[in-house]
Amino acid sequence: MTDYRIQGATGEWEVVIGLEVHAQVTSESKLFSGASTAFGAEPNSQVSLVDAAMPGMLPVLNGECIRQAVRTGMALDAQINPWSRFDRKNYFYADLPQGYQISQLYHPLVGEGSLRIEPEGGEPKTIGIERLHVEQDAGKLMHDQHPTRSYVDLNRSGVALMEIVSKPDMRSPAEAGAYVRKLRAVLRYVGSCDGNMEQGSMRADVNVSVRKPGGELGTRTETKNVNSVRFVMAAIEIEARRQVDVIEDGGTIVQETRLFDPDGNGGKGATRSMRSKEDAHDYRYFPDPDLLPLELDDAFLKAARASLPELPDAKRARYEGELGLSAYNADILTADVETARWFEAMLAENVPAKPAANWLTSELFGALNRMGRDLVDSPVSPKQAAELIALVADGTLSGSLAKQVFEIMLETGQGAGAIVEDRGLKQTSDTGAIEAEIAKVIAANPDKVADYKGGKDKLFGFFVGQTMRAMAGKANPGVVNDLLKKALDA
Repeated sequence: MTDYRIQGATGEWEVVIGLEVHAQVTSESKLFSGASTAFGAEPNSQVSLVDAAMPGMLPVLNGECIRQAVRTGMALDAQINPWSRFDRKNYFYADLPQGYQISQLYHPLVGEGSLRIEPEGGEPKTIGIERLHVEQDAGKLMHDQHPTRSYVDLNRSGVALMEIVSKPDMRSPAEAGAYVRKLRAVLRYVGSCDGNMEQGSMRADVNVSVRKPGGELGTRTETKNVNSVRFVMAAIEIEARRQVDVIEDGGTIVQETRLFDPDGNGGKGATRSMRSKEDAHDYRYFPDPDLLPLELDDAFLKAARASLPELPDAKRARYEGELGLSAYNADILTADVETARWFEAMLAENVPAKPAANWLTSELFGALNRMGRDLVDSPVSPKQAAELIALVADGTLSGSLAKQVFEIMLETGQGAGAIVEDRGLKQTSDTGAIEAEIAKVIAANPDKVADYKGGKDKLFGFFVGQTMRAMAGKANPGVVNDLLKKALDA
């Protein structure tokens, strides 16, 4: 892939991109209170006195949130800081009852790390991670409940967030998209965040600036709370184009916070200014007086590292090296933790890896796509899939019969073995029965037999097809081929 550039009136411009991803930590309760974090509850039904900032309420740190953040940092090959501290970030907003957010500015829990990405059509690249810090989420403003008023839902207030800040190492929308997808995959493997961007449990602030290739960094803007990979990529392209146009028209880029509107500009998408970008001193950060510094001992760190699963890159390397899968299949099977778990559940039934991988990535994924369903909602279980593949491997089913059985499995939920027995769909290697049908096919097509014997070898496929049709697809294709060759060459 050639370098991504924005073409302007004065030549090419380079885009510089950094992402701040907010990932909601998987935990039963909030960062500093015992209120539930379950998604989809009635507004303001999961709000403790701490979340509502009632006078005299003191925060109590949730250790599970810290454990999950540390495990995430380790999965990103990042520096874990045994000593960290919580700070107050002071600002007023209607969905922030305290008037401040408890966050980490000066001494974050996790320091520098990295994430390896493989952009579509591009070369692999390592993106630097600057930091991961833990903070509490704000509530949510609801603008569609009343014609003139906005309502406030505080269910999300106080939920633990990991803010994962990249370095400005990305240079194209494709690289940013690959970064978000890979980061989401890692979080799901670790189990520290479900990565459901459509529900808001993972969202990205997109920092974009433009410059002449190799020049000094330009002034950046920050597009807030972008909630899909597709929108992240679109926001970058649109905002970079806007910045180039402003600069080439003699204007200057203002450091500000912007909003991505996918329906703006006649449906083409647009970014809109929200407010000027505040600097750290505008928030009057200071150490939170209600919380002691956080100190992690060696036993805690050792247990956190031991709890990590096999991560996507390591799993993919094992699939290629030990299982002999193609790079394509290994990539698909490890891209999402649910896919990897499904595949390994098949392997646990002692089926060969390559046929299992091919079937999963083609047959099952194709069927689920047609049905508009996800793998976790598959009507066929890994055990049932393994049974089907085993029946093909031992010669009970041909490829075409296996497709028939699979369609019945999708419709009924029955296992492959039961379907084969109930419907008599076993493949036959009965040479007598096959030879009888071959004789009929040859007798019915003397002209094609003559052509075949005259050198038209491609007609062999015609005879195979006619014989298989006569046998209702139940004949063993290998046996058919052998017997046909003998009959036609006689």
